[in-house]
Amino acid sequence: MRTKTIFVLSVSGLMLSSLFLNGCAVNFYKQSPRSKQKISVLESKIDGLELQRQQEREEFEAMKRSLEDKLRSQIADESVSLTVDERGLVIILSDEILFDSGKAEVRSEAFPVLDEVSSSVLSKVPSKNIGVSGHTDNVPIIHSGWKSNWELSTARSTNVLHYLEDRGISSSKLSATGYGEHRPVASNATSKGRSKNRRVEIVILPEFIATKTDGAIIK
Repeated sequence: MRTKTIFVLSVSGLMLSSLFLNGCAVNFYKQSPRSKQKISVLESKIDGLELQRQQEREEFEAMKRSLEDKLRSQIADESVSLTVDERGLVIILSDEILFDSGKAEVRSEAFPVLDEVSSSVLSKVPSKNIGVSGHTDNVPIIHSGWKSNWELSTARSTNVLHYLEDRGISSSKLSATGYGEHRPVASNATSKGRSKNRRVEIVILPEFIATKTDGAIIK
């Protein structure tokens, strides 16, 4: 007798669940024309954003190949590397080509590289924003006038920014940040790792269009 009761309750539960789910389905398909129109508009915006992102990535990949062709010798000696990731086109320059040890003034040896970068930006992506970030290893500063690696990395990124500005890139498109030792790309336990961490990154940023529609923001 107990077994039959449990069975009946189970069947009742399934029936209730089925009615609940069917009710949701009915409500979903009975959306107002206004709601359906909003969904259609949002889907269209999302599709447009995905297309834009794909086009930008192809643009960045083409620019990367062009710069790699022009900077072969610097890439071969590992003073320059390029990558395309979610941040955009990232041009990584080692501190050895850019600066003397403990200094922030841009060395003349780096001028040809920065000139190529500037020329490519102006000819291929003049409307893009560009972020310049300075990075160091974790070795404390002792024999220089800088308070910490943070100040040194900030001064270095700012000087690279000014160089790009002097080559014609609009100051309104440029920003500079110093991260010190806080964003390493390799272990600071080895000299090779520390060398990789001492760098400046020039990031050509993708464009994100923000549109507010009835409380929803599409970026």
